[in-house]
Amino acid sequence: MAAPLSYEKDVVTIDVNTTKDLVISDNHRCLDVRTVEEFKKGHLENAINVPYLFFTPQGKENNPHFVQQVLSLCNREDHIVVGCQSGARSQRACVDLLNAGFNNVKNMGGGYGAWVANGFDVKKSEETC
Repeated sequence: MAAPLSYEKDVVTIDVNTTKDLVISDNHRCLDVRTVEEFKKGHLENAINVPYLFFTPQGKENNPHFVQQVLSLCNREDHIVVGCQSGARSQRACVDLLNAGFNNVKNMGGGYGAWVANGFDVKKSEETC
């Protein structure tokens, strides 16, 4: 029998203080699902960037290869904190990852905006990780 589908209510959301503790411990990976352009403006140290959405002239479009791209960088058993700008995209990304068999994903509530508002360190780059 197939596993039941996960929904947004099934996603564990943690605050940025907890996120900081988890990613510093090296036990958790940080997956930033913002666009490449957003990521270049600033991100958490050692974050991996796989955009969940693309902004196009027609509007927002889902990345059709999101799960496959994450699988090329992470294992389904990895502990992953997923973040975006505010926590909304990352919550939807967590649902997709849970439904793809990732069991240890958490949403960073408040996203990168909350991270910056708390004065935590950011890295700016012209390269994606």
